Amino acid sequence: MLPDLSFEKEFWGFGRLVAGVDEAGRGALAGPVVAAAVVYPLGFEPDFEVYDSKTISARKREKLYEQITSACLAWAVGKADAEEIDSINILRATFRAMKIAIKNIGHLEPFCLIDGNRFDDGGIPHKTIVDGDARCFSIASASIVAKVERDRWMINVAHKLYPDYGFDHNKGYGTKQHIEKILEHHTTPLHRKTYLSKIMAIKRQTELIQ
Repeated sequence: MLPDLSFEKEFWGFGRLVAGVDEAGRGALAGPVVAAAVVYPLGFEPDFEVYDSKTISARKREKLYEQITSACLAWAVGKADAEEIDSINILRATFRAMKIAIKNIGHLEPFCLIDGNRFDDGGIPHKTIVDGDARCFSIASASIVAKVERDRWMINVAHKLYPDYGFDHNKGYGTKQHIEKILEHHTTPLHRKTYLSKIMAIKRQTELIQ
């Protein structure tokens, strides 16, 4: 089954706008975690289908990104960088990125549907939905926007700053080639040090042996 608008309609019936909220990049070794919030108009009837961003190709995500951002009432993103992730942990950093995205559409005062099983709300009206990116149209839309925005940042910013690490291909995730580059060149300021403790321990042991 594809994500649908059943969750949104529950609140639209009371005249309440709804924001779908999701993130991208929690599992990456480098780069920010990026959250997106997407608000569709009341009674929105889509002429396109959306999917969990993890299940479709980059080309499909790019096409849907354009459709989503053209059709929605508002959308916004928030980021938490590697330093924040290392400082406060990935869960709190994800919540922070989500809150930034929600704040950027706060003038609409939407009720937020958030992917996952918990959220440090800070007073934000919300409902968490497990597997929301596979069930809820607005959350799936947010997952696509977050993924495309993050991928573009890794290509246009991270890769240009540190071309040796293949960020244009791996997007900061722990591919074999990426790990080899870390072992060869050490880390960059974009790398999440708390994610790399085992890898760097191997590097230190190798250097001692040599």
